[in-house]
Amino acid sequence: MTFRSLLKTTTNLTAFAAPLAIAISLSFPAAAQKAPDPADIKKHGTTPGAQYEPSLDVMKDQEVEQPGTKEGAPVLTKAEFDRANEIYFQRCAGCHGVLRKGATGKSLTTDVTKEKGFEYLRDFINYGSPGGMPNWGTSGDMSEPDMDLMAKYLLNEPAVPPEFGMDKVRASWKVLVPVDKRPTKQMNKLNLDNIFSVTLRDTGEVALISGDTKKIISTIKTGYAVHISRISASGRYIITIGRDAKIDMIDLWMDPPARVAEVKVGSEARSVETSKMKGWEDKYAIAGAYWPPQYVIMDGATLEPLKIVSTRGMIYDTQEYHPEPRVAAIVASHYKPEFIVNVKETGKILLVDYSDIKNLRVTTIEAERFLHDGGLDSTGRYFLVAANARDKLAIIDTKEGKLVDVIESGGVKPHPGRGANLIHPKFGPVWVTSHLGDETVSLIGTDPEKHPDQAWKVVQTLEGQGGGSLFVKSHPKSEHLYVDTPLNPEAEISSSIAVFKIGDMTNEEPEYTVLPIGEWSGITEGVRRVVQGEFNQAGDEVWFSVWNGKDQKSAIVVVDDKTLKLKKVITDKRLVTPTGKFNVFNTRNDVY
Repeated sequence: MTFRSLLKTTTNLTAFAAPLAIAISLSFPAAAQKAPDPADIKKHGTTPGAQYEPSLDVMKDQEVEQPGTKEGAPVLTKAEFDRANEIYFQRCAGCHGVLRKGATGKSLTTDVTKEKGFEYLRDFINYGSPGGMPNWGTSGDMSEPDMDLMAKYLLNEPAVPPEFGMDKVRASWKVLVPVDKRPTKQMNKLNLDNIFSVTLRDTGEVALISGDTKKIISTIKTGYAVHISRISASGRYIITIGRDAKIDMIDLWMDPPARVAEVKVGSEARSVETSKMKGWEDKYAIAGAYWPPQYVIMDGATLEPLKIVSTRGMIYDTQEYHPEPRVAAIVASHYKPEFIVNVKETGKILLVDYSDIKNLRVTTIEAERFLHDGGLDSTGRYFLVAANARDKLAIIDTKEGKLVDVIESGGVKPHPGRGANLIHPKFGPVWVTSHLGDETVSLIGTDPEKHPDQAWKVVQTLEGQGGGSLFVKSHPKSEHLYVDTPLNPEAEISSSIAVFKIGDMTNEEPEYTVLPIGEWSGITEGVRRVVQGEFNQAGDEVWFSVWNGKDQKSAIVVVDDKTLKLKKVITDKRLVTPTGKFNVFNTRNDVY
């Protein structure tokens, strides 16, 4: 290991508060009722760059019944329970689970918490841990009374939110513009394939921005904190899903583009997709929920809910029942009329055949626990997905419908987004992932025909700026690989991008160029987290979000891919907390 690698490894990601609630884990020393070791506390000094925690109110309107207090547990009033429940669902459930069974974060069921005791829980909430648990108290994000309350809350049985069956899903379904009232041709003069759907996280909107003019076409109300936008196979519809499980369908043919249907598939969700197999274009849509753990198949033109399937069941390796196996990434196959559905906690990948949804056929592939996000290789045949809490990648052959392999990712907590495909000068086609937990950027061979010795192996690792990466990006026309680090605790690193030149990857230690995107934005306030590069349709420029707090200025910075020079800064009072960006052409055609 080089000195640079050693230095980065010892300074990254041991103490950042992940604002997207994806990397929190609670680590307890062995002895119960003992305060954390002062040495551990000192290790967890959080920098100002790690203290931004955006609102996360996806469960705030849910009526949750307070469980009965068991003997020996602190008694909470109704008001105290409601307050603690709100805090838990805002800041903890994303990692520890709605039922506190654990996922990326550790289990917080009462058999664990009672063994540790009140003081222990309170102190760890206050100080955090080197394992990644945020220091909610010392960072100023949680008051002393709230810390006391949360310690008591965790000693009580977890609350169970209500189920969300077909009656509730259908009650939420609205067709705002019937199919026969929609235009029969494009009514505007927009270049639809070069539109970007940009998540405005904290306002519950997306901004449609022209890639040609770099101006906002319109902002459209959606679910809260849209996680992704997906494009129908025809390119006509944008379908968004908020973390509150609300789905919105936007018709790009209208002048101006507008919502035509909506539905809610649960209380919390992350994934949505549309059918892409030839002959099935735009026929169906599917969404996966975190709570309740289920997926919903819908009509592709109206979002009418047609079928709900629960994902509750047995963990693939231990054969233990799990009550909350959440649906993570969903991808549409180009080879079969199938959706590839990843079930996080049970470690199963479901190939859902939508050719006959009345008699639904599902192939279950045992892969690895804690499946999260992933994407297709350059041929569209192979799907690679990160099991991030296990530091592994699962590879699926979507043509043959079977598991190819499960491999070590080469780093700590892989988080590829959809990953990046590029042609390596030595190893041929590779797919790339970065990592949350360290600076590693891993390249995996994806060509079993012409490069069989490299296929499904980590053929090379690069050293990025540090941990806290969420997305990598490249393009078939690009000579570069872009790596973000928005969750790194160092402000300079979280506000910049590392760029590797593909042609230099044969060097012994490929170097990267740092693009100071936050500085280029001209914004002087806030953390200026730079997140998720996205190419335009032509593949000659890449866009980055400069993501600040809700009451601070944010921007989108456009970079010339050939020269790596600043091309444009997009600023607008409507650009509030911009995060994910989805180019219509690239998203529709799985170009990444």
